[in-house]
Amino acid sequence: MDTISAQIDTRLYRTEVTSASGNILISDEPQILGGKNLGLNPTELLAASLASCTVITLRMYINRKEWNVSEINVKIDFERDSERNVSLFTRKIEVIGEVDQTQRQRLETIANSCPIHKTLTHSIEIKTTLI
Repeated sequence: MDTISAQIDTRLYRTEVTSASGNILISDEPQILGGKNLGLNPTELLAASLASCTVITLRMYINRKEWNVSEINVKIDFERDSERNVSLFTRKIEVIGEVDQTQRQRLETIANSCPIHKTLTHSIEIKTTLI
C-alpha cells in the first residue's frame, strides 16, 4: 500500500490527508469539539473505509457474475463501548436489482471478505516511531 500522510497546522482540527497518488481529503472535528466540521472525523473515516470497500468488493463480484444489479448501498453505524473495550460496526447492505435468496447469501459472504472487513476483524499491530 502507498503511504498516507496527514498534516495539521494551527487551525483546530482541520487535517489534510494525502495519498501517495496525490489525492487529498480534509478531516476535521465537529464544531461542538472545537473543529469547523470541514470533513469527516477520524471515526467517520474508519466507517467510510469499511463502507466503500464493501460496495467496491460487491460491485466487482456482481460484475464478474454479470448479475443485473443497478445499485448497492451500505450504511455503517459505529459504536465504541469503552467499559468493555469493544467496538461494534453495524453494516446494512441494500442491493437493488435482480438477486434471489441464494445470491443474497453469497453477497453477504463476499461483503464479509472485503479487505477492510478482514483487517478490522483480525489482529492489528501499530508500530509508532516519533521522528
